[in-house]
Amino acid sequence: MTVESARQDETGSEQSEPTITLPQRDDFTPRYDFNDISKLGKARNRIGILLYNSLITHIPSHTVRQGFLRAFGAKIGKGTSILRGCLFFDIDQVRIGDYCSIGFRCLFDARSGILIGDNVVIASDTQIIAGHHDPNSPTFAPILNPVRIGDYVWLASRSTVLANVDIGRGAVVGACALVTKPVHDLEMVAGVPAKVRSMRDPDALQYRPFYRPLLY
Repeated sequence: MTVESARQDETGSEQSEPTITLPQRDDFTPRYDFNDISKLGKARNRIGILLYNSLITHIPSHTVRQGFLRAFGAKIGKGTSILRGCLFFDIDQVRIGDYCSIGFRCLFDARSGILIGDNVVIASDTQIIAGHHDPNSPTFAPILNPVRIGDYVWLASRSTVLANVDIGRGAVVGACALVTKPVHDLEMVAGVPAKVRSMRDPDALQYRPFYRPLLY
């Protein structure tokens, strides 16, 4: 199905502007300034990052890994799996919904917050980066912008999602793609930078990913 045909109704007329449907969570508040964090909060955050990324992430137990992330402030829904080797920065800024499947060695740089909906599949070696730097700043000042990902999104292997990007419900990001701009509901994007290639069938959004093998 082409992008043009997918955005037309049965009479052939153009539909309204495409939308981006995102999960709503009262406990998700993007961070835009590191000065909002107390010294104690910064110390706790650094300890959690160091322990998880150097040790806990390699322990072959879903219960231990997710228990640690929750203890340091991450909110993770039921039925979600996070495989070994994933790296988290600013653990307390991570929100993940129910029945999400996250592959090996993914990077979650949640400096400004990462919000992930339900039934999301994130394949191995994917990177989500919620912050960058001002190249013209004499202090290389950080610029913090959250990343928000809707329900039923699929991020294929080695894709990268940059700061200030929203990805709508049911969207698909192809392998090795670089996402620098918002992706609307059901759009299937690929390439560097990612561009819309086709549209997804909305009737496909009925599955519930559950992948939690022993010792993974």
